[in-house]
Amino acid sequence: MRIAHVITRMIVGGAQENTLLCCRELIEQYRDDVLLITGPALGPEGDLLQQSRAEVPVQTIPSLRRSIHPWRDFTSYLAIKRALRKFNPDIVHTHSAKGGILGRRAAHAIGVPAIVHTVHGAPFHPYQSKLARMFFRWCERRAAGQCQRLVSVADAMTELMVAGNVAESAKFVTIYSGMEVEPFLAADESRSENRKRFGFAEEHVVIGKIARLFHLKGHEYVVDAMTSVVKQNPQVRVLFVGDGILTKSIQATIRERGLSDYFHFTGLVPPAEIPGLIGAMDVLVHTSLREGLARALPQALIAGKPVISFDVDGAREVVKNDETGFLIRPKDTAALASAIEQLAADAELRKRLGERGRAENTQRFRHEEMTRQLRELYQELLDESGRT
Repeated sequence: MRIAHVITRMIVGGAQENTLLCCRELIEQYRDDVLLITGPALGPEGDLLQQSRAEVPVQTIPSLRRSIHPWRDFTSYLAIKRALRKFNPDIVHTHSAKGGILGRRAAHAIGVPAIVHTVHGAPFHPYQSKLARMFFRWCERRAAGQCQRLVSVADAMTELMVAGNVAESAKFVTIYSGMEVEPFLAADESRSENRKRFGFAEEHVVIGKIARLFHLKGHEYVVDAMTSVVKQNPQVRVLFVGDGILTKSIQATIRERGLSDYFHFTGLVPPAEIPGLIGAMDVLVHTSLREGLARALPQALIAGKPVISFDVDGAREVVKNDETGFLIRPKDTAALASAIEQLAADAELRKRLGERGRAENTQRFRHEEMTRQLRELYQELLDESGRT
């Protein structure tokens, strides 16, 4: 097949890693012709293509950016359309809000036989203004009419999009976001080395969070919870993995609370370091207020670490109360503190939940399984179109 993937930017992030793995697998295992169309990797997260050095054909559209800019967006649309016309794909698979809207419109305009869009996370949410939510719903509804299938990374994304009247449920299929699972299965091999790197002693129980330090990611709730946790268990430590525009303000809050000795920041790290950092943890917390299905959740579970998560979007599809971790109401810092204290005090409980999480999620999140399902979907759509 000739397959073009379109995504707004290839920063270090879950949707981007998912897309790159799929492109690479299609080339290496299925011998497909693949083109990845993307904008520049702007932002503090880092350039995934530069870090991964994956051998995937890439065409960069300089004007393709995340923020709304009518002239730049129109220029990007024309450039994507030119790139697609030249490549002449059988399939166009789009990702992210901007890439999804412009890519689907361009592919539809030139008559691409099969068009697919992955919903990594809905672009409309309760934390926007009512006008913004209405606008993004309208954009997604219009774009949904320009593709044959919508792929959700979690059932929760389908429910959210259907509730938003984007499309009927029959148009959706859930395919979990794949990853390289072997490094996470071996995460504990470098445990001692990585714990020493941050000054963690053997008796410390390390609570980790992997996310950009950005709005709606919820680092502040961890800080609030730790104010009471350290009174019950002073051996608890927190490791924040990532960087972002809120780093300095969060660090200032931590200093004001007298908690500096309990928090450690890694700063921006390449994806290859994530398994080792999870290995240094004992528990992972996920306190984002919106996220399709955060990759950190299955990554931690595959590594054998229990998870405490706010009950948002797709979290409940991998985090099960008293089976693989604990789900708590968003923003409930008292419940968050209680869950941390319970796991920090019980090593056997951590082990039981982690082992169950590993058993349930390892195969489900293998990138080979994701790509297999996606390629079967591509073939199904081509068969329906009469082009095989």
